[in-house]
Amino acid sequence: MTTLAIDIGGTKIAAAVCDANDSIIQRWRVPTPMDADAINQHIADIYHQAVASGHDDIEAIGISAAGNVGADRKTITIAANIPAWINYDLSEHVGALIDHAVPVIVENDANCAGWGEYVHGAGQGSRNMVALTVGTGLGGAIVIDGRLYRGSFGMAAELGHLPMVPDGDTCGCGLRGCAERYTSGSALEHFAKSAVRRRPQDAKRLLELCGGDVNKLEGPMVSQAAQEGDVLGLYAFGKIGEWLGRTMAAVSAVLDPDLFVIGGGVVAVGDILLDPARYNYARFLEGSAYRGHAKIVAATAGQDAGLIGAANLALH
Repeated sequence: MTTLAIDIGGTKIAAAVCDANDSIIQRWRVPTPMDADAINQHIADIYHQAVASGHDDIEAIGISAAGNVGADRKTITIAANIPAWINYDLSEHVGALIDHAVPVIVENDANCAGWGEYVHGAGQGSRNMVALTVGTGLGGAIVIDGRLYRGSFGMAAELGHLPMVPDGDTCGCGLRGCAERYTSGSALEHFAKSAVRRRPQDAKRLLELCGGDVNKLEGPMVSQAAQEGDVLGLYAFGKIGEWLGRTMAAVSAVLDPDLFVIGGGVVAVGDILLDPARYNYARFLEGSAYRGHAKIVAATAGQDAGLIGAANLALH
């Protein structure tokens, strides 16, 4: 028994045949087109290639997609990068191209990554876990009593859009003050650029890394500077760590998890991000001195978390 896992990213479609233990047997990788029909065809082509390669025991296709996925686990209600993905039945479109040979299950990408961490990564052994993916934005996944929580309409765990700052910065979703405006890769760049402009006397290393043009300052440069001990790099991580901690405290007031797993590219700096996040989680947690605190750890399943999660969820 195998599954075909598909992870549709902004620049690439990663795919893998996974065995019954979600271990990857064979991989594919193709560029992501911006056309919905072309994406469907890529997925169908990979399925046919997998079968032709001898994987004729595929029981389901699990798709991890960046967008809001309906409770039917078939329909993408809206997605930022693919204009056609508005109330779009991705399952039916892909299924039609493979003659509905196997079920096609669609999940939100952050849910897949979070579930991958829960079953095969840092979330193992937890009962109630929240995963936060700190990337360009802030994604989330919620596990309650060992089950992925999707909500009534499939829209649960959009934690990057918790309203944290009244009338704050405008978010890409159209609202203001969302959490991901203050704790994300984009927020890291914003805090670092602002610091360089306000404190040029302390900005030597960051300006070196961006060639003297602050508008070209990017997240990996800030990460490098912070790991070298640069004061403004550390400041920028301190700020997104603060807001990450505030966000976890707000989530805890509702869900009271025993574990937060922090993933995404930004967490590669480790405790440079996690220490201020832990401090501010405890600082803003209701009844902090009189209650148990969730553990806050870095994700461990790596870049395959989304594929692993998609494979597992396709059969559960």
